[in-house]
Amino acid sequence: MSIQWKGVMPAVTTKFTADDKLDFRMFEVNLQAQLEAGVEGIILGGTLGEASTLLEEERSELVKGTVSMVNNQVPVIMNIAEQTTRAAILAANKAEKDGAKGLMMLPPMRYKASDFETVTYFSEVAKNTSLPIMVYNNPVDYKIEVTLDMFEEILKYDNIQAVKESTRDISNVTRMINRFGDRLKILSGVDTLALESLLMGSDGWVSGLVCAFPKETVAIYKLAKAGRIDEALKIYRWFLPLLELDINSFLVQNIKLAEVATGIGTEYVRAPRLPLQGADREEVLGIITRSLESRPTLPDYKNL
Repeated sequence: MSIQWKGVMPAVTTKFTADDKLDFRMFEVNLQAQLEAGVEGIILGGTLGEASTLLEEERSELVKGTVSMVNNQVPVIMNIAEQTTRAAILAANKAEKDGAKGLMMLPPMRYKASDFETVTYFSEVAKNTSLPIMVYNNPVDYKIEVTLDMFEEILKYDNIQAVKESTRDISNVTRMINRFGDRLKILSGVDTLALESLLMGSDGWVSGLVCAFPKETVAIYKLAKAGRIDEALKIYRWFLPLLELDINSFLVQNIKLAEVATGIGTEYVRAPRLPLQGADREEVLGIITRSLESRPTLPDYKNL
């Protein structure tokens, strides 16, 4: 299955049971909601997926289980977030063996690599996997920016195909299109800039709040691409208070609370994360409750 790098691709949360095991039963409930809404890929093991807390065998179980549940309806993409080049290559090879159809890749973790080191890192992984790669460009959270000049170098490898654009600089979408045209597919990686990014020409949206609100997310994308901007904007304005829960250090807890509210998730997180408490919890629950009370009626977006 080839990846088109377009549409809405949820960076899904990893579901846990009360005794801290992988919860595939609830995970399948959420996956089915995503597929029914019309997403075009499933991304595992990102920040929202609590990847840094997963054991190696759990990552493998997660990929295999998701591939089985999705059953070739959409591609399954595994995130690579490693400290060494060797580990990144091994993780890419393992993901491919387990059935993933693509990779999302962060620059080296913890070590702030130079431009040359970062380019070499992506290049070495690209040379050692046949899977297509989406570079996750998020200098705000991960302190390394993949610049246009760096993309010029790594796009020599055919399997580096897309970018999850999370620089927070909306004009970067236009810069990339001007320089690379269709060679580099662009997916918005910041929920609160997603519609703006789509209107500037992004091909897709790697979303967080889609985990709780899949239909609304896909509707915004479909309406925007169909030129029905006023309708997309109306939903997006309703959605914004929820989308802001994603640009927060407690994004995992926030979004899992929203999943509980919409019936497609649980609140369990993996320590050292803990469920929200006190005033923070009440504030997030208030945002979710108010949003559900004014939840918009969606048009027939699937047939656009």
